[in-house]
Amino acid sequence: MNEHKQDNKEEKTVSLKEGEYLKLKEEAAKVKELSGQVLRLQADFENTRKRLEREKQDFVKFANEGIILELLNVLDDLERSVSLAETKEQDLSGFLKGVEMILAHLYEMLKEYGVRPIEAAGKLFDPHYHEALLQVEDKDLPEHTVVEELQKGYLLNDRVIRTAKVKVSKKQEVSHG
Repeated sequence: MNEHKQDNKEEKTVSLKEGEYLKLKEEAAKVKELSGQVLRLQADFENTRKRLEREKQDFVKFANEGIILELLNVLDDLERSVSLAETKEQDLSGFLKGVEMILAHLYEMLKEYGVRPIEAAGKLFDPHYHEALLQVEDKDLPEHTVVEELQKGYLLNDRVIRTAKVKVSKKQEVSHG
């Protein structure tokens, strides 16, 4: 025998004083209003997050635009110098002077962007700033002194972006004869 119980869920009637009822009704209205505000704030937050993400992507995409425009000017200058040299309208000293002016312009531009060369020659070797490619014996210099800079290193706002490639002194080997 299967007995099926029927759930008779009757709504119960609760008696409240009118003041309590009105207070509950007022609080329910407040909750409804606050819920709406929370939903609007969530939507605003989500829209702001999406907008900031788009702006960040645009910033990353176009952050180098200024420096690229300046590099294009340097490129134009180099192309003009090469063109003049190819058409033999310029002697070697004039060509060299033009290239030196372009280099000076490029160094100045990089300086404006916070790029500066790492000092190396004559300095004590520092692995944070220098990369030793060669060692040479030199009795006139203290050991681990940068003898020669093979490739310049650079800092960007005091952060190493390329170490200087250097030749470093080492103690002279004592030969026992």
